[in-house]
Amino acid sequence: MSGMRIDRLLCHLRFVRTRSRATALIESGHLRRNGTRVARVSQPVEPGDVLTVPLGSRVALIEILSLPDRRGSPREAQACYRLLNPAGDAACEDAGNRTS
Repeated sequence: MSGMRIDRLLCHLRFVRTRSRATALIESGHLRRNGTRVARVSQPVEPGDVLTVPLGSRVALIEILSLPDRRGSPREAQACYRLLNPAGDAACEDAGNRTS
């Protein structure tokens, strides 16, 4: 398998605090990878993929630039993705405040 499991990626990029929460987010059916609903927590993600991530009442559209080696600081995590929607900026800042 190439890439990184999507549950692990969400945790490393600090969109969720634990892999259990990442699993719950994926199983809710609202997470998308390249426009397709993610059905498995083990689905691989690679650089260049675009994820649609629900964050509370907002949705963040992000492009994966690189895969993180670990769950590092918020600054390290933000260096691994690029926001594609301006409305997602506030959502990601809110998520960062909750997971720090």
